[in-house]
Amino acid sequence: MTYEQVTEATAALSLKPQALKRQPLKRNFSLDKLYPSFKVQPHIGTEFAKEVKIRDLLNAPNTDELFLDLAVLIAERNVAFFRDQDLTWDEQKEFADRLGRASGKPPTSGLHSHPISESSDEFGDKNYAINSELGKKFAKLRDEVRTELHSSAWHSDVTFEVVTPDYTVLRLRELPPEGGDTLWASAFELYERLSPAFAAFLEGLTATHTGDGFIALNKAGLVSINPGPRGAPEDVGTHLSTSHPVIRTNPITGWKGVFVNHGFTRRINELSKDESDAVLKHLFNLYTQNHDLQVRFKWNKHDVAVWDNRSSVHAATRDFEDHWTRVGERSASLGEAPYFDPASTSRRQALGIPPPPARRAHLASLADK
Repeated sequence: MTYEQVTEATAALSLKPQALKRQPLKRNFSLDKLYPSFKVQPHIGTEFAKEVKIRDLLNAPNTDELFLDLAVLIAERNVAFFRDQDLTWDEQKEFADRLGRASGKPPTSGLHSHPISESSDEFGDKNYAINSELGKKFAKLRDEVRTELHSSAWHSDVTFEVVTPDYTVLRLRELPPEGGDTLWASAFELYERLSPAFAAFLEGLTATHTGDGFIALNKAGLVSINPGPRGAPEDVGTHLSTSHPVIRTNPITGWKGVFVNHGFTRRINELSKDESDAVLKHLFNLYTQNHDLQVRFKWNKHDVAVWDNRSSVHAATRDFEDHWTRVGERSASLGEAPYFDPASTSRRQALGIPPPPARRAHLASLADK
């Protein structure tokens, strides 16, 4: 089925063209001249050559041009990987913040302070510590439903905040000898798995996101919740709950993505509980059961992953023995409050790529009626 046929099949269900709330940014391809990279999977993930160093990007004569190009690249590809980076913590924070600023985030949005990160931490409250030992301790004491399905770990970072991260940067400095991989999945590609009628239905809905796991830790006396502001004036309070659109427009690409995740999304507000549970389960299944919209990263010591948190979900793999540890630091730049722009389009429509095969067949059946 051609792109033109897809457009015709969906025309009756599409909204009338409108001006975009914000004009998408375009790559300037300044990176390609000096910093080679390759696509890890067709629709998600780009890895830079091992000799590419983030410090060189920070200090390059044309650093602003490079950061703009990189910010757009990450937004389009969801996640980028850099191998063997000898970064200081200050450089890692600068890297995250400059990606957001290069791509036009609000001036009031800085680096995120996680609700349970403390200024007494070795790296300060702008760090969210990735520590398998701490994770085991919290898992034993949190009031949470036990499951043997590791798919429950998929999430986008801190979506219980009013203003959520645009770019998140993670570097691991202690690793097990094998295991501990991280997976990412594309919210853009998930949107492509929706029928036109179902997509139009979801575009009018909002969902509640809650950091109830962190609230439970606070009630147990294990952590204190920072009341904020946590990097943006909107991110305040200890309730750790807000509502976001189910379908979100990425302002950098102008593409639609599904903005729900297993970790923090609790309820679609406009539906009954049973309806909400059924819809969320279907959307979560589309993330976890379509491996062609995922990328898996095998970490080495001091590797860095940076992802667009607006348009992806991720999950760490807890498959290593307890006597090994997995430790790293995560910095996150805050972007804008999530929104849906009716004039935005899907990734495949914007790029002129046919829909996934199963969706192609369904659209063809609609065109025949």
